[in-house]
Amino acid sequence: MSTTRWRPGALIAAAALGALGVGLAATPAVAHTPTWSVTCDEVSLELTNYGHNARNTVTVTVDGKDLLPTETFTNDFSRTLKLPEHDKEVAVRLVITASDGDQYGRDETKTAPVCDDGSPSPSPTPTPTPPSPTPSDTPGETPSTSAPATPAPAPSTSSPGLADTGSSSSTPLIAAAAAVVIAAGGGITWAARRRRGVQD
Repeated sequence: MSTTRWRPGALIAAAALGALGVGLAATPAVAHTPTWSVTCDEVSLELTNYGHNARNTVTVTVDGKDLLPTETFTNDFSRTLKLPEHDKEVAVRLVITASDGDQYGRDETKTAPVCDDGSPSPSPTPTPTPPSPTPSDTPGETPSTSAPATPAPAPSTSSPGLADTGSSSSTPLIAAAAAVVIAAGGGITWAARRRRGVQD
């Protein structure tokens, strides 16, 4: 009777131990936490709980070229890698080898886009043109107007007139009268001398 009473208890204990063993065996698979991200200019890696075994390795390549050559790590690995400049999308590949089995490794590929700074190209600064002066801008000045050109006067062919000496139109009459008076005086003098000569 006692044997029958203990048999169910033993079965329960065995099942509990088996479940615990399965849980312990599954723990390493759950503990592996590979986190990585890719932007236009960098790759971020955060690998945790891979066990304290130096056989864990990680490799990162970009379009087949090594960005992170194969590196060994224990338990945790954290790194930020700068991507080379690129003018088109590139493929970034992550390869992880876990020390506790190939089933816990990773081989994944992500695409890195082209960086776009979003800043517009600077436009050339226009050179300001000074405003033209207006009558209101310059007080005291009269705006100049273009007048038609005046032709130069033709040279005169006539002789220049005599300079004005102050004499009037009666000057010739006075000069003639003076000449008559002088002639008359000369005649009287001549007659008087002749008469005197005859008397002598």
